[in-house]
Parts: sequence; structure tokens; C-alpha cells
Amino acid sequence: MDLENTPELRTERLILRKFNENDIEALFDIHRDKEVNRFLPWFPLKSIEEARDFFEKNYAEAYKKKSGYKYAICLKSDNIPIGYVNISMDDSHDLGYGLCKKFWHKGIISEASKAVAEQAKSDGLEYITATHDVKNPRSGNVMKSLGMCYKYSYEEQWQPKNISVVFRMYQLNFDSNNERVYMKYWDNSEVHFVEKNI
Repeated sequence: MDLENTPELRTERLILRKFNENDIEALFDIHRDKEVNRFLPWFPLKSIEEARDFFEKNYAEAYKKKSGYKYAICLKSDNIPIGYVNISMDDSHDLGYGLCKKFWHKGIISEASKAVAEQAKSDGLEYITATHDVKNPRSGNVMKSLGMCYKYSYEEQWQPKNISVVFRMYQLNFDSNNERVYMKYWDNSEVHFVEKNI
């Protein structure tokens, strides 16, 4: 596949675009909130300097590659980042997202994630996956809103926080292969199972 790296997308309310060096303060606002960070793998950012380093490592480097999906979520009214949505380019094609707390419960993450998933589908990705902590069912609701289906649960010692977490794994296949299930999380975990009535 010859994919563009993070092409700009627009939805009814949002602009989805690359983060840039002018977004460091906004990136800091997104990632310093402890409640927002509760279900994210990394620790909250503590300074603008940490935010700048986070931008360089997680965005600037990724944007140098030929393809990828690492979006800033911005309202059309001001084009300032209030969150992010990413799809990893490894074989998991993992969908991840986060949003400043004051914008929660407005359907923004679902709107942004749907647009990015549709872009990935049009680019020829065969599937995406997503995982959420069992203690964060609202994230699972986002996955369901995208048409993703629950496949299995597994336990992981999550780094760098070094905490034991049970995750639910969801998947959306874009092609006709409804039997495809990404099994790496299952295979890598000694504790894995399928929950009923998810």
C-alpha cells in the first residue's frame, strides 16, 4: 500500500490533522490531566519540556515515515487540539484515542475515530483492533459505535506504569473475512478468556 501519512480529514464538527510544533501547549493540556491519563499507558506529562519531548518522539518522528495515522482532534471553530486519535502501523493496527475532560460525553471521540477508520479502510487496511481496560467501559462503547466486535479478554502487566490490567480486545474487519481475529495479545498473555454478554 502506498499510503499518505495522516492526510487531513474533516467531519461535521472537527478538523483532524497532524500535530505541529505550535501545538505543544495543547498537547500538554491533553496529557497532563491525571483523570484523562488514568487509562493511558504513559504517565501524565509534568511540563512543557516533557510535552515537547513527547511531540518529538510520538509525532514528529512518525510523520517522517511514508504512512501513518496520528491525528490531532480539533474543533473547526479554532483548530486547536483537544485530543488525539491514532492507528498504529504495526500488525495490530491498534486504534487509540484520548480527549480533554471538558469535551467528554459529546460524541467527539466517536466522530473522530469513525473518520479515521474510514480513511484506513479506503487506504486498504484490512482491519483495525482496539483494546480497553475492563474498568473503562465507556471506551468500549466507542468501539461498539464504530461497528467493532468484542473478540476476547487478556491480562497484561502494563508498562511503563507496571500495573496488571485486564483488557478487552475489539476488532473491525474491513474486508469480507469475518473470521479473522488478531491473536497476538491472546498468545502473549498467560491469562486470556472470552467473556459472555459483552
